[in-house]
Amino acid sequence: MKVLAVTGYKPMEMNIFKHDDERIEFIKYALKKRLIQYIEEGLEWVLISGQMGVEIWTGEVLLDLKETYPIQLAVIPPFENMDQRWPEPQQFAYQELLIQADFYKPLYQGEYKGPYQFRAMNQWLIEKSDGCLFLVDEDFPGSNRFLLDAAKSKANYPILTLTPTDLDDAVLEWQMSDPRYWDS
Repeated sequence: MKVLAVTGYKPMEMNIFKHDDERIEFIKYALKKRLIQYIEEGLEWVLISGQMGVEIWTGEVLLDLKETYPIQLAVIPPFENMDQRWPEPQQFAYQELLIQADFYKPLYQGEYKGPYQFRAMNQWLIEKSDGCLFLVDEDFPGSNRFLLDAAKSKANYPILTLTPTDLDDAVLEWQMSDPRYWDS
């Protein structure tokens, strides 16, 4: 797999309402572990639409990984100024990501016009990638469900997941890496 699309929950879908919530570090840790695995297996590009939450966190993880690995990041939002109604910390993170991404181009010029832009973005991500990594609980897919359904409809398209159980495992691994964990 050379090109991977990555998506997942928005912060509010995970009950994360502050940009500095400590749970974000656990999510990034789990994403980093999985992305390193794929990079070491030949992954060259990661595609995101740049939505709040998992996609921005994935972009931030990739920017860190670029210091060690030959990986590239493309941000393809459905329209321009997607972040204009977001909270300021998320706007800042999004703008920083756009500045440092290897490729950035909105699918549609101009502002939001309708839900067709998101459908087109989902289709574009599937057509341009070799598979998709979702941070999702399939029983409660949230806003992921639209891209997940589109991915399921494409024959032989790999759907990879990070589940809540995977996040729990990452949290435990993180905690166990701290020597103080073993003193308890």
